[in-house]
Amino acid sequence: MNHPFMQRAAEALEARDIATHRFDFPYMQAKKSRPDPPAVAEEAVRKAVAEAAHRHPGLPILAGGKSFGGRMTSQAQAKEPLPGVRGLVFFGFPLHPPGRPGVERADHLSAVEIPMLFLQGTRDEFATLDLLRGVVQRLGSRATLHLIEEGNHSFKVPKRTGKTERDVLEELATTIQRWADTNG
Repeated sequence: MNHPFMQRAAEALEARDIATHRFDFPYMQAKKSRPDPPAVAEEAVRKAVAEAAHRHPGLPILAGGKSFGGRMTSQAQAKEPLPGVRGLVFFGFPLHPPGRPGVERADHLSAVEIPMLFLQGTRDEFATLDLLRGVVQRLGSRATLHLIEEGNHSFKVPKRTGKTERDVLEELATTIQRWADTNG
């Protein structure tokens, strides 16, 4: 939750009056490099959503995360809807490992019945763009894809684009705000 990208994204959202609630998965708290098993990670998501609802009663809740966090949130939602969550936001959905294109990691998304926003870089090595577009298309009106041109999995863009990290964060935050206004 203290990763610089997550901190700056939270600040950009808060500047738009969108409250954020960040948390660490147990493996991060324990300073381990190996991610938690899905059941442990999904339970951590459920606890975080409950805590967010408790701390911010009455506010609409969007759940999600960056990479693994977003995938674990969607898996939790697919298994049993997260109470009060109106939509899911993915910062770099990890559709497949780098160099191993596939869509199996998205199979569970068909069971998610709330709106989903995919924020993705066009150079993301964890989500081949044509495969991700196919997944989003199959999900129909529940899914929205917003691309950061030239962005990688961390949303870094080459200097030649003329965009700064702040520009990218502003684009992401603006996209979330507009999407939430119509879907959240």
